Amino acid sequence: MFELQHPLWLLAWLILPVVALRPRWAGGRARLSWSALPRSGGASWRTRLAWLPEALGLLGMALLIFALARPQLTRRETVVQSEGIDIMLAIDTSGSMDAMDFEVNGREMNRLEVAKLVVGEFIRQRDHDRVGLVVFGEEAFTQAPLTLDHEGLLRFLSNVEIGVAGRSATAVGEAIAVSAARLSRLAAPTKVAIVLTDGRSNAGQVGPLEAAQAAAALGVRVYTIGVGAHSGSNQGGLFGFFRGGGRDEIDEETLTAVAEATGAKYFRATDTQSLLKIYETIDTLERTTAEVEEHIHRDELFHRALLPGLGLLVAQLILASTVFRRIP
Repeated sequence: MFELQHPLWLLAWLILPVVALRPRWAGGRARLSWSALPRSGGASWRTRLAWLPEALGLLGMALLIFALARPQLTRRETVVQSEGIDIMLAIDTSGSMDAMDFEVNGREMNRLEVAKLVVGEFIRQRDHDRVGLVVFGEEAFTQAPLTLDHEGLLRFLSNVEIGVAGRSATAVGEAIAVSAARLSRLAAPTKVAIVLTDGRSNAGQVGPLEAAQAAAALGVRVYTIGVGAHSGSNQGGLFGFFRGGGRDEIDEETLTAVAEATGAKYFRATDTQSLLKIYETIDTLERTTAEVEEHIHRDELFHRALLPGLGLLVAQLILASTVFRRIP
């Protein structure tokens, strides 16, 4: 990156027009009157180039001022001295996540769309943490492994759709088990899984509590989030029957037990703002332990302006006292 160490020196360029116009304001040089007889030879090359010494001097001064501003080529290198937190984000993609009971900027959106927006923002806040993605419905699988490439992870997140892991059931226990297994494969001081769902576990070979106990044994904290409007809220359509989310099917008792078994917490999100606050809360509770150092390398470039500037000023002095010398 190109930078100037002392950019205020560039304000001195404002003086250059004053220097250029000063002789004209002062009335110019002394003049001598002579007969207005026609000249046969026309203007000489010295006359045509009489402006050259002054132009070289101004350009030389501009380069010297630029050199005083200390142009530099800066390279910043970030070195992570110790590991951060490993986080697996598990997202429910079953059919019920299509319920249109959330809003963003006054526009109705389904639960999965809002969850992807909020989770994406959470990922962007975890610069030095490895983050992975698990999706679950009838089954659970890893959409993206733990990685520091958050831009790539966000692309995987954008491709998550309703039904990608099956629409008709919710394997919460499997999601916890897959997340814990992924986290156990890498060494990290802190391991966290965040499981977001709008239903109750009704699929998979592993129950939520059994998976939570295994996760706790592996040192994984499992935060659980239940999403969806409470019973009786307006879901749209004729009396609310033609859109999902009309009934409150979240198994809050089990989700609470899962979180407590691993030393974490259960949260309930009934709208977009509450979901945002939940991820902000988790972000505060699970701060990164990474130690980061930034090394700055600067290559000085001032000499590339200083030497040509001095050369132009010397050229001006030589030309003004020899070829373009004026009398008086």
